[in-house]
Amino acid sequence: MTTTNLTLEEIYNLALKTLKFNGCDELNAEAVADTVTNAERDGSVSHGLFRIPGYIASLKSKKVKGNARPTNKFLTQNAIRVDGDYGFAPTAIKVGLPVLIETTEKHGVGVLTIANTHHFAALWHETESLAEKNLIGIACTAYKPSVAPAGAKKPLFGTNPISFAWPRKNNSPVVYDMATSTMAMGEVQVAARDGHKVPYGTGLNKDGKKTDNPADIANGGVLLTFGDYKGSAIAMMIELLAAGLVGDLFSFEAAKEDNNDGGPARGGEFIMALSPNLIAGENWNEHSEKFFQEMKSLEGVRLPGERRHKNRLNTGSRSINKELVDKIISLSE
Repeated sequence: MTTTNLTLEEIYNLALKTLKFNGCDELNAEAVADTVTNAERDGSVSHGLFRIPGYIASLKSKKVKGNARPTNKFLTQNAIRVDGDYGFAPTAIKVGLPVLIETTEKHGVGVLTIANTHHFAALWHETESLAEKNLIGIACTAYKPSVAPAGAKKPLFGTNPISFAWPRKNNSPVVYDMATSTMAMGEVQVAARDGHKVPYGTGLNKDGKKTDNPADIANGGVLLTFGDYKGSAIAMMIELLAAGLVGDLFSFEAAKEDNNDGGPARGGEFIMALSPNLIAGENWNEHSEKFFQEMKSLEGVRLPGERRHKNRLNTGSRSINKELVDKIISLSE
């Protein structure tokens, strides 16, 4: 694989220019470009520039509104619904998150349901933003079917990721963001592009046989849930929270509605915030730090999010697949 080096500023400007060239206005282009750049900054390459061609495809097909104007509506005193106006999720999150933070700081608990958006990014962006305000964050979303429930050979679930972030005063938050499948589909696609194998049993090929070939999984095959029936149960929970509770599309409904342009399907997102200061009391941080210290005293243990936060300290250029960069440049000319 041939790579080229881009600074974080160059990554942002490339994403911004390409999005604006293809129909995004400033508000929407900035929100998506921020999300893509932060992913590259932290080493989450499957959610960085890798996603730009898909974003552009959905703009070109007119599935996604490049000038969306999301709006907030209070359902109760601490439950807010964001109507994404059929735009990209980062714009809706940018509109809804400040209101969720203010609500949670007042009431201790806040829920944000996001509907009528197209989600194509990692979830740690939103949960970590909450943790940076000393709030606990939980977020999940569904997607088009690519994952078989336990016992099945055909997909019903999306990769259905869930993210959790715990704040730490004067320290980086503890954050995890994981698919309920054995591997995120983006990672499978990157492995197929770069010619790498994946762990055997990550998914099934089109004949229903376990495989370590990512191309066989991504093209006509199916991913499996992690931990068999355990991951399957969590994936089901996410369908119900991100679609049933939000009032948006379940994964199988999203597949029927989508135009298969290669971009993100329409769907919802569920976000919950909790205030440890109001719920646990003022010593919540000192108490939880004792737990983290105990955990890190065990040899080989790394707190979730530490690798990304370490990557973030590197403000230098990032090595990007050159073929991908050339493709994105062609989309902005």
